[in-house]
Amino acid sequence: MKKFLSKTLLMVALATAFVSCKDNCVQTVTYRGTESVRVTLSELRTSIKTLPAQDLENPGKIYVKDNYLFINEVKKGIHVIDNSNPSSPRAISFIPILGNVDIAVKGNILYADSYTDFIALDISNPNAVKEVSRTNLVFTNGQVEGLWWNYNPNDQTINDSRYRMYTTTQEVACDQPNPQSVNWGWGFPTAFASFDSRSASASPSPKTSGVGGSSARFAIVNDRIYAVTQNDMKLFNIKSPTQPTFESSVALGFGIETIFPYKEKLFLGTTTGVQIWDNKNPQKPTFLSRLEHVRACDPVVVENDIAYVTLRSVDNFTPCGVAIANQLEVIDVVDPASPKRLKIYPMESPYGLGIDNKKLFICEGTKGLKTFDANNVLDIKQLQHFKDINAFDVIPLNNTLMMIGKDGLYQYDYSNPNSLKLLSKIAVKVKS
Repeated sequence: MKKFLSKTLLMVALATAFVSCKDNCVQTVTYRGTESVRVTLSELRTSIKTLPAQDLENPGKIYVKDNYLFINEVKKGIHVIDNSNPSSPRAISFIPILGNVDIAVKGNILYADSYTDFIALDISNPNAVKEVSRTNLVFTNGQVEGLWWNYNPNDQTINDSRYRMYTTTQEVACDQPNPQSVNWGWGFPTAFASFDSRSASASPSPKTSGVGGSSARFAIVNDRIYAVTQNDMKLFNIKSPTQPTFESSVALGFGIETIFPYKEKLFLGTTTGVQIWDNKNPQKPTFLSRLEHVRACDPVVVENDIAYVTLRSVDNFTPCGVAIANQLEVIDVVDPASPKRLKIYPMESPYGLGIDNKKLFICEGTKGLKTFDANNVLDIKQLQHFKDINAFDVIPLNNTLMMIGKDGLYQYDYSNPNSLKLLSKIAVKVKS
C-alpha cells in the first residue's frame, strides 16, 4: 500500500506563542489534510488470516448474528465479539479486510465488501475464519467518511485517501488579536450499522440472517443479498451460501444511501427522498414510488406500515443538503405505491435510528441518544436524552439496545423504555 500527501489542507488555528513583544509572534497552526493511498489488486487479495482481538480505533458498521457482534474497523477489517452476555462482551478475534465497510451474515457465512471485491467468509470457527469465495471487481467506487475511492482499470489499482493532521508554525504580527480556536475536527459518523432482517434467533441457526441498524448498504432477503452503491443496486444469489454469484445491477439514480427490506418491499434512503421498490420477484425488483424531501442524509426504518426517516442537512465532512432540515419524518406506507407523510418532528442533528414495538431510538451525533414513545405516531413523546455520548446508529433487539458511536459500542437494557440501563461499553482506544 503506497501513501501520497495531498496538496489540499484545511487550517485550524490552535494557539499563539509570543516570541517578541515588539514585532513578530509565532503562531502554531494545525492542518487537516488528506493522505492519498494506493492499493494494488495483489495487496487487496492477500490471503485473509484471523488475528488476535484488537482495540477499536475507528469503528464503523455493526452487525448482530445470534450471540456474536461483528464491528467494522473502517477500511481495515472486522472485530468479532462474543456477546452472549451483553453485560460483559468479550473480544474474540480480528479479521483484516482491506477496504471493508459493510457486513452481512447468513448462517455461518459472513459477506463483506473489500473495495472492489465481494467476499464470503466461513465464520463457523471465529478464531479461524476462512475465505471461501471472492467475486472480483463488482464495485468500482465508493464514498466513506466523505472521501471517495475509485478503481483504475488501466493500472489495476485502487486510489483512496484518508484524513490526517499536520502541525506547523508561522510568524504573525504581534498586534493582531489572538486567533480563536476553531473546531474543524469534523468527527464523522463512521459508525453505521448494517441491516438484513428485523428478527434474530437467540440461539445459533444455520439458515437465518443477522440483524443490524438503519444505515445499511447490504440487505439479505431469503437467498439474495442486495448491495446499494451511490447509484445502483447489486444483486447476489446466495442460494449456495459459500459460492455467491453476482446476478445483475439495477440503476437507482444518484445519492443512494441506505436499504431496508420490509414486507416484500425494499425501502431506499436517498439524499432527495425515500424510494420504495417491489421485491415480489427477487430477481428483478421494480420501482413503486418515491416520496421526495429536501436534500439531506436520511436513514429509514419501517414498522407496522409506518416508515421513520431522519433528515440531516449538515454533515461533519460534507453538506447533506442546501437547506436546513434536521428532523424526523413519519410516513404512512400502508399503500407503498402512494406513501403519505403524516408528521414532521424537529431534531438537532439526527443520524441513525431504530424502532422496536413502538419504542423509538434516535441518534443525534454529538448531541447524544434520544428515546421516544411512538405508540401514537401523531404524538411521539421523548422519554430520555443521553447527552454525554456521540451516537451514530442503534440496533434494538430483544430488549437490548446496541448503540455505536465515535467513542465505542454501548449496550442498554430497554425492557423499561422509560429508564434505560447501561449494561456495558466497548471503548475506542484513545490515540496518544
